Amino acid sequence: MHNFSISNRNNTDFTFPSSSLSLSTFRHRHHRHRHQRTTPPFPFLFIAQLLPHCIHSPPHISHRSQSQNPNQFRLFISALPVTAFSVLSPPIRFPEPTAALHRGRKSGFISYHLKSKTMAAVSVHQFAQCITCHAWSPDHSMIAFCPNNNEVHIYQLLGGKWEKIHVLQKHDQIVSGIDWGVGLNRIVSVAHDRNSYVWSLEASEWVPTLVILRLNRAALCVQWSPKENKFAVGSGAKTVCICYYEQENNWWVSKIIRKRHDSSVTSVAWHPNNILLATTSTDGKCRVFSTFIKGVDTKNSTGSSDSKFGEQIMQLDLSFSWTFGITWSPHGNTLAYVGHNSMIYFVDDVGPSPSAQSLTFRDLPLRDVLFVSERMLIGVGFDCNPMVFVADERGLWSFLRFLDDREQTPGAKYGLQRSGTFGKFYSQSKTGSNDESSENSRKHDNCITSIVALKDSGDTTITSFSTSGLDGKIIIWDLQREQDLVEYL
Repeated sequence: MHNFSISNRNNTDFTFPSSSLSLSTFRHRHHRHRHQRTTPPFPFLFIAQLLPHCIHSPPHISHRSQSQNPNQFRLFISALPVTAFSVLSPPIRFPEPTAALHRGRKSGFISYHLKSKTMAAVSVHQFAQCITCHAWSPDHSMIAFCPNNNEVHIYQLLGGKWEKIHVLQKHDQIVSGIDWGVGLNRIVSVAHDRNSYVWSLEASEWVPTLVILRLNRAALCVQWSPKENKFAVGSGAKTVCICYYEQENNWWVSKIIRKRHDSSVTSVAWHPNNILLATTSTDGKCRVFSTFIKGVDTKNSTGSSDSKFGEQIMQLDLSFSWTFGITWSPHGNTLAYVGHNSMIYFVDDVGPSPSAQSLTFRDLPLRDVLFVSERMLIGVGFDCNPMVFVADERGLWSFLRFLDDREQTPGAKYGLQRSGTFGKFYSQSKTGSNDESSENSRKHDNCITSIVALKDSGDTTITSFSTSGLDGKIIIWDLQREQDLVEYL
């Protein structure tokens, strides 16, 4: 246990343990009469009178000298008397000396490299105020993301620091989907302007090619097929566009699956066979279609190559709410998707007679999911903390734990960026919650909207992935740091 002490300008000293750090109750050590007495905090001061002092002279933390206890900190308050400072009395936790976050500022964003060996989060990067979607280059040295506008920003890791090297500007409205092909190094982007662009790198410049989607509503999501000869676009027009390249005409062609969907298509996921495509929609249903295109796909493809383009293979009506975030297991044996009713669904034997499991959890709904192996899935969403789901030997799925449970970060975590006591008030205002214990286990400050695997082409097991959310952060996670999860990889 680490102890903390507070000193005002008169060097009056207050000591209390870090496990119950609260400025509303403490012991006042007064040595004038060689005895101790307890001084209650003065409760009749107004916070409005204190704000100017706190803004101009925020408190700061420093280590004690070597002659003193190395497990103690001292918080020097030069602008306020201690009775006034005690009004700001919500519990405030300061970082442990061996598990501190190291911050670096570069090009308008903040990076944290987390040093504790027990943490699944490897690094935290504050690229923007809000991030809509993101994708990685094949060698993971560059990242592309949309900062909630009509642009795509590309950063590259140079000399251990992330530098902005390109800004892709072709869309007229918010970019809603990005995917970066691992094999051919091409970027596809879609936006609310109903257009799609395929970006190719030529002589250190990204050259766009317009794809006419023929949509009358916004494009919402996009994903390359495993062979990268097609990509699928979900839209608010109740349709799915399957786009492929015609060599003879030198352009991208779009074929539309028009029927079946009764509402917006929120996510798409390709089966490893490059033929089957799974979709979710706000009509509460999950569907699987055949996307076989003559001249693009081969007849010997494993899967429903005998089915015509757009033929529905399966429809699941398990959720009576919006459905989001769909994904296939690495071998394509299991399909998983989530509903806005705080439920997740696992489907085996995809076909006319599938078998499904429905799992209910008491936390907030998920937005996106990712299979990291045949027995483990990561879900992200409104809880701002990745959730781990695992399957036992019988194939029964269950919720294991939050990925960030083991890490105890400071309650005033934003105080690392905005020095002082108001970090705690900021963290409460970001989430609208006073639950400090739940705040301590979250790297993200807002809803996580996307999760992307960090893997090479052909890998069937994922050990690292990244998440992005409405807080503008991109966080890299390493599952191999969690000993209890290694058995499921």
